[in-house]
Amino acid sequence: MSKHAYVFPGQGSQFSGMGKSLYESNENAKALFEKANEILGFRISDIMFSGTDEELKQTKVTQPAVFLHSVIAFKALDNAKPDMVAGHSLGEFSALVANGTLQFEDALKLVSIRAQAMQKACELQPSTMAAVLALADEKVEEICAAVQAETGEVVVPANYNCPGQLVISGSVKGVEIACERMKAAGAKRALILPVGGAFHSPLMSPAKEELAAAIEATTFNEPACPIYQNVMAKAVTDAATIKQNLIDQLTGAVRWTQDVQAMVADGATHFTEVGPGKVLQGLVQKIHKEAAVDGAN
Repeated sequence: MSKHAYVFPGQGSQFSGMGKSLYESNENAKALFEKANEILGFRISDIMFSGTDEELKQTKVTQPAVFLHSVIAFKALDNAKPDMVAGHSLGEFSALVANGTLQFEDALKLVSIRAQAMQKACELQPSTMAAVLALADEKVEEICAAVQAETGEVVVPANYNCPGQLVISGSVKGVEIACERMKAAGAKRALILPVGGAFHSPLMSPAKEELAAAIEATTFNEPACPIYQNVMAKAVTDAATIKQNLIDQLTGAVRWTQDVQAMVADGATHFTEVGPGKVLQGLVQKIHKEAAVDGAN
């Protein structure tokens, strides 16, 4: 039986004007945006609708903004009944609201804590990420391990986005050395990304403790359908496991390629991306060409 998967984007999909039409056309959406402004203590809706790229790029704004757009867009859909959900990094929190594991307010508070904890971790040490194109995953893993062993610098595979596109993460020096070696090994490109820090690497460890405490104190309900989480890349329905995976995800890799492959293996034929942008639709098609993909925003 064919199944319908709903997928939710992460940081990087934000744009000025995001969610504005939902706010203006849907009373429930408007109420949720206003509730979010109240919870966060600032008018995030104003930054989303008319902020500059610079304002939207601050981690403490970006993460709640992408989460809000995704969740409010999902709630505005008629009769959305996912058979399975997944999210790319931050998108896991949106996915957990969509499948009923988390309440909107609780998830927003966790996203805000996560964003601020990650921001603080970024400020502790100069760190970055880089996209490596057209090099086998195994080769990228091998080079990262060699650079770490030889130099003592942190550099790890962070985002398995689709075959031939893997993002690495670590100290500025570690990532720079790895990029040179990736190019020498035949990568089409090894490009430093304009990000504030080394997400999904051991350098996010300081943020982990803070997030873990907040997650442990939050109620997680029985999900209505499985979530395919980044660190495990398989169906999860157990609340305790979901919590642990969310905590581990801060320092662990986003296995998006493996997530999509697992959903396809379990019967997914149709993927709907809910939230800003179309990044995941493109990645899903590269991972599984036969999949039907669309978006809702």
